[in-house]
Amino acid sequence: MLGMVPLLIIPFLLYNLGLTGLLGSGPEVLAEPLFSLAMVSGGIWTMNVGDALIAFALLLLFVEMMKSTRTSNSSIVDHLLSTFVFVAFLVEFLLVPGAAHPVFFTLMLIALVDVLAGFSVSIRSAGRDINM
Repeated sequence: MLGMVPLLIIPFLLYNLGLTGLLGSGPEVLAEPLFSLAMVSGGIWTMNVGDALIAFALLLLFVEMMKSTRTSNSSIVDHLLSTFVFVAFLVEFLLVPGAAHPVFFTLMLIALVDVLAGFSVSIRSAGRDINM
């Protein structure tokens, strides 16, 4: 049952917790630096909260891709729930002023890639199962 939960709901919830001020002071919290590293080149690389949230979402996208290779009845429900997560991203992006942010837009695109790739991988996998 837990395998059917779309993992990209986590960055969606984290963004909204930051937006409402529970984890920070609204969208401004995304620009807060987490850490900086001095590079061999002499440059300074700084990771801020928004960058970390996007990197975390990309890791979750990888896990979602691995989940989409399953061919079972639960994968259909997982794809449907992933579609709902993308729709939630899209509705919030269009209707909530605090969601009109590049980080949120990037998270929404990651959710779209999850939906499109999940269905594509499942269709290809199901086609191979039928051929054999």
